[in-house]
Order: sequence, then C-alpha cells, then structure tokens
Amino acid sequence: MLPRKLEPEWLDELPADDPRAMRSRRDLVRLNAWMGQAGIMARALLAHGEPTRPRRLLDLGAGDGSFMLRIARRLARRWPGVTAILLDRQDIVSRETREAFAALAWTVETVTADVFDFLGRARPGDLDAITGNLFLHHFTEAQLARLFAQAAPACRLFVACEPRRAKFAVRASRVLWAIGCNDVTVHDAVASARAGFDGRELSALWPGRGGWELHERAAGLFSHCFVARALPSR
Repeated sequence: MLPRKLEPEWLDELPADDPRAMRSRRDLVRLNAWMGQAGIMARALLAHGEPTRPRRLLDLGAGDGSFMLRIARRLARRWPGVTAILLDRQDIVSRETREAFAALAWTVETVTADVFDFLGRARPGDLDAITGNLFLHHFTEAQLARLFAQAAPACRLFVACEPRRAKFAVRASRVLWAIGCNDVTVHDAVASARAGFDGRELSALWPGRGGWELHERAAGLFSHCFVARALPSR
C-alpha cells in the first residue's frame, strides 16, 4: 500500500483572482468530469438519501459551486426544493451559478468560513446531508476525526468523493500536462493522489459507528467513495 502523505496544494494558497488559479479551476472542472465525480456523488446520494430525501444539504469546500450545480442537475427532478449551503474559505460563486440553481428550484446559501468553526456551531439535526468532493484528503487523520465528530450529530447522511491513493493514480497525475492542465493542476493532482484514501480508512475514523451504516469503496479508476448513513432508529 502506498503510504499516505500530505503536502500543501498550490491552489489553496493562490488568490482567487490569480490567473494560474483561475486556469486551474477550469482544469478541475474537466478533471472532475473525466473522473466521473458528479455521477459518483449523485448516485451515492440517491442510493442512500431516500426515501426521506434531504432538504438542507451542506457542501464542504464548495469552491465556485459548479460541482454542486452538476449534482443539482442530476437530482432536481427527484429532489425539488433543496437548500444547498456552499461552504468555502472564499466566496467565488458567480451570479450565473446562483441563477442556474434557482432555475432548478434549488435555493443557494453561500458561507465563507472555516469548516471546523461552521460545524462547531451546527446544532444537532441542522442538516440532512453533508457532501464533500475532493475535500477530506486535505486533512490529517486527527483533523478528520475531529471533523467527523462535529459532522455526525449535525446530519443523517455524509457522502464524500475523494482521490484514490494508488501508485498508478500518482503516475497518471504527473502527465496531466499532456491534456493541457497547467502547473498548478499537475502539482495539486499529484499531491491529491498521495493524500487520498484506500480500503476503509475513513470508516475507521467515523464516530459512534454502531448507529451508522458505513460504505467505503473504490469508485472508478481514480476515485474513492465514502458514505455514512444514520440508521433509522437514530
């Protein structure tokens, strides 16, 4: 097994309006589509979020909101009237993205905050679902245990789609320049693959596992999916 290794990602350190950061965010939209992240997330939400569909959904590290918008387009017919709370350290959600959510009859709230501060203020049952796309791999095991301990009381469904940690994923990330990705994207893709997850590493960190149904698996070639669903008696 490839040992897990965390290192800073350049996109997190660049200003939102830096041209290299803007280019990298465009790259990420393509890579998310190539990896099938939106499809993996939407299928997991549908499989585990029904029959009581979520009405308030928190997306961690939501960025510009484009990923959650792709999820909304897949779910809106079956899940109308959802309030999507987009949490990030920067508010970069455009007016066009907000309008696209509104056209789907979804309400958007943007929150600029640290994830631990926000979840630390959340009341039990505040949220129906929490999602994270390529977000959890930024944290150490101790930080993840803290994040999960805050998230579990606040929601009944937690779904994360993360990088799969494998040598072939690291090697593939190093050659993303060949499909036009810039230096920021290539650096961060390699770092993400090294910091990703394998096996049941996230399940081992989830608190109070007796009251939860946990699913964790490889998804496609490069992704890793984790689902925590509260048992009906909870």
